[in-house]
Amino acid sequence: MLLGYNTNGLAFHRWQDGLELLAEVGYQSVAITVDQHCLNPFASNFTSELAEMRRTLERLRLRSVIETGARFLLDPRQKHEPTLISPPTEGRSRRVDFLCRCIDIAKELNSDAVSFWSGVSRLGLCPDRAGTESQPTADNDIAWQWLLDGCRQVTRYAEQNHMQLAFEPEPGMLIETLEQYGQLAEQVGSPRFGLTIDIGHVQCVEAGSIPEHLRQWGDRLCNVHIEDMRRGVHEHLRFGEGEIDFPPVMATLREIGYTGCVNVELSRHSHMAPEVLRESFEFLSRL
Repeated sequence: MLLGYNTNGLAFHRWQDGLELLAEVGYQSVAITVDQHCLNPFASNFTSELAEMRRTLERLRLRSVIETGARFLLDPRQKHEPTLISPPTEGRSRRVDFLCRCIDIAKELNSDAVSFWSGVSRLGLCPDRAGTESQPTADNDIAWQWLLDGCRQVTRYAEQNHMQLAFEPEPGMLIETLEQYGQLAEQVGSPRFGLTIDIGHVQCVEAGSIPEHLRQWGDRLCNVHIEDMRRGVHEHLRFGEGEIDFPPVMATLREIGYTGCVNVELSRHSHMAPEVLRESFEFLSRL
């Protein structure tokens, strides 16, 4: 497996400078969050920037994963919106289009996978919904069907382009547990619909130990995010600030034969990125 870092933790750097920093420290992979300042597929200079990114990755010998969790790229007013479960049909279509564009990017860069998530269900917040006692279950059923439809569309496109997907359960979203991912994956029904495990998220929401979950889901695992975290609190922390016992985690990844990217995700530490990316590498490389 290769240690890497997510560009969402380098928000105040030019991506070119950020990748140079990663290579200098010793990272061998990068999670590229497609965003306003990094491979924006809607920008006028996108084609030339994509070519530059490919040359840079090859020169620095960095493997990559494409991440799709930009906060305000698709909507400047609502974080992470629209999603695959947003009520407006146009919004869901815009998310599908964006994910397909990210598959194109991943194909051009020879990336390992495209990682994405479900989104937060907002049906109960719509002013035209009654909000009856039975509404939450009905809302979840509707949102689940929208998600399934969107995932099937994106998966078909990934299959056509021979690209791997890696779906991430995210605390607070419609799909936040590994069990829910398993139910969704069964209905999507494609080997291209793989799994992103965020080690901190497992600590946050799952019962049982992190190694147990890695062993259970190792055959679907395509991408790993890593940071420290406390149980029940979705806050990405520097290593040593949370509750995770990391030696067994890294040992289990070796045990199950995982050979992909293990990318640090500390998006709220961009203001001190050079320090944090170095200390993160030193912490993880010892393990």
